[in-house]
Amino acid sequence: MSINQKRLEEIAGSAADANRLARAIWARVTEPADPLLGAILDALGASEALSWLHSITQTQRHIAHLPMELCNIDRPTRDRILKALGRWQPRLAAIEVDREMRALELFDGEILTPQDSTWPQGLTDLGYTAPACLWVRGAIDLAVASQRSVAIVGARACTSYGEEVTGQLVSDLSGRDFAIVSGGAYGIDIAAHRVALAVHGVTIAVLAGGADRLYPRGNAHVLQEVAETGLVISEHPPGSAPTRARFLTRNRLIAALAQATVVVEAAWRSGALSTARHAAKLGRPLGAVPGPVTSMMSGGCHELLRENGAICVTDGAEIAELAGQIGADLRPERTPAPPTLFDTLDEVEAAVTEALPLRNGATIQNVARTAGLTIELTMATLAKLEMSEIAFRDGSMWRRGNEK
Repeated sequence: MSINQKRLEEIAGSAADANRLARAIWARVTEPADPLLGAILDALGASEALSWLHSITQTQRHIAHLPMELCNIDRPTRDRILKALGRWQPRLAAIEVDREMRALELFDGEILTPQDSTWPQGLTDLGYTAPACLWVRGAIDLAVASQRSVAIVGARACTSYGEEVTGQLVSDLSGRDFAIVSGGAYGIDIAAHRVALAVHGVTIAVLAGGADRLYPRGNAHVLQEVAETGLVISEHPPGSAPTRARFLTRNRLIAALAQATVVVEAAWRSGALSTARHAAKLGRPLGAVPGPVTSMMSGGCHELLRENGAICVTDGAEIAELAGQIGADLRPERTPAPPTLFDTLDEVEAAVTEALPLRNGATIQNVARTAGLTIELTMATLAKLEMSEIAFRDGSMWRRGNEK
């Protein structure tokens, strides 16, 4: 059966829903982050592009068979589009439009497209690699939540230090009304989701498989709670299995959704560094938490700080300053440490004070010799220190008095 605009509208019920259905089919036909798909959708629209792909055959891949709208793009891109048809056509051949529509109707959530008001505007920064659509499970507005959000990512094999720091950062950020975005994986990701839930904050899990497949299974109970109180989203149709490649392309969504990305812990080859690179490429603020120099789990963070322009962050206030509104989320000035005794003394007074014993007294001659000063200057200084109760005299002996 042919796939065309009329057929899609008959099944979906309206032009808007036909576009939604067409984008859902494109998400099943192609792999994510394919700029060729983005170029086609931009030039033709989802329904028209799908109808065109369905109408051509394996032997009709000459440049002349491209729609007029695609003939205006550069020749190398046109050639790549023609080659891509060979990848897409086998999947399209297995598509049944009625079945795809039923899958949309049975999905426990909603499917968003760039035409929807709840589509997060941060994804437009991905250009042609933006997702065709999103499957969303949850009770809040994704567009609103993403406007004040921070991505917290890190190593799967995190340390107790990483978990503790994640808890502190997420608790503080949630208290400042930031939504926490992460990938639902073991380690730092799930720790961030868990703490956000515990403090009744908003958290968004971006999955590498279908939004109906809460993966990894060991985190399914936490992700189910995220779906009930926050959001679980995916660019893959329901039932899709996560793959290594999909985990990597998923990271661009995490970086694009959030206003800033913070890497808590990451080894040299951690997937969290992929998210960091996407954030930097998109011009999003990037933060990294320093760790022990002896910890392999902090090696990636230190590399980000040294070579990739990441900002060193140690608390929620510093992250809020990166991700928040200019002027409204400034980190408060830190209270300076109270001055110590020696901060209040000049050079001579400090020398005499250090020369004074703490318990047994010393003569003026001994104090002067130890301080490297004349007896006259030592006597005058001791008189001043005695008035401040820094020096204490017992007969001819001197010792250090009360330190304030």
